[in-house]
Amino acid sequence: MPAQQKRLIFCTAGLLSLACALGAAAAVGTQLWVRGTILCSTGALLVNASGPELHKFIGDIHYGLFSGQRVRQCGLGGRPLHFSFFPDLLRIIPASIHVSVILFCTVLIVFALVGAGFFMLNAFGSPYETLQGPVGLYLWSFISCSCGCLIMILFSSEVKIHHLSEKIANFKEGTFTFKTHSEQFANSFWTILVCSLVHFLNALLIRIAGFEFPFSKPKDSGTITGAVDLMY
Repeated sequence: MPAQQKRLIFCTAGLLSLACALGAAAAVGTQLWVRGTILCSTGALLVNASGPELHKFIGDIHYGLFSGQRVRQCGLGGRPLHFSFFPDLLRIIPASIHVSVILFCTVLIVFALVGAGFFMLNAFGSPYETLQGPVGLYLWSFISCSCGCLIMILFSSEVKIHHLSEKIANFKEGTFTFKTHSEQFANSFWTILVCSLVHFLNALLIRIAGFEFPFSKPKDSGTITGAVDLMY
């Protein structure tokens, strides 16, 4: 493949890696990982609420990796309560999984930045065959993609298997019991998924950059000259 095309491919991959690093950093600092609604089951059972009355007992909840907000609603109007995972909720959440998610997010950001730097170095410098060359680029992309997948698996298990939303909703609640009414992953979670797909795409771009297309090979001038001589 011509050097100019390789430079364009490496520049594209580098910009994608940089965008992923910035997107992952923004995702870590936001509260848009999970959105949902919580039902005050105790209050609803006390008044036998159903239909339109049930909405008076449904509150909202959203949170990220460090903090969030829940609206406690038990028939007397909503009351927003802010919370933080450290140190408030550290005793009731699966702390090892939660810390692992944050750790892998950090690794994802670091290696996405490293990959972006090496992609640019390969585009505008003289690539080496170990760290800055194809082996290194495959390595950075593989690590970033793997971290993104682990983040989604661990955080999904924390939310769905360990019922994280219910634990947060019932934090310091002595009278009322809250149940998860609806729950869905929000923008920050899907940003990590996009980052994983982008790093997988970068691995494909590296392969394309190293592939010699048949039509890109120069023609053999000696063969052409011989054919012309035979014509005369």
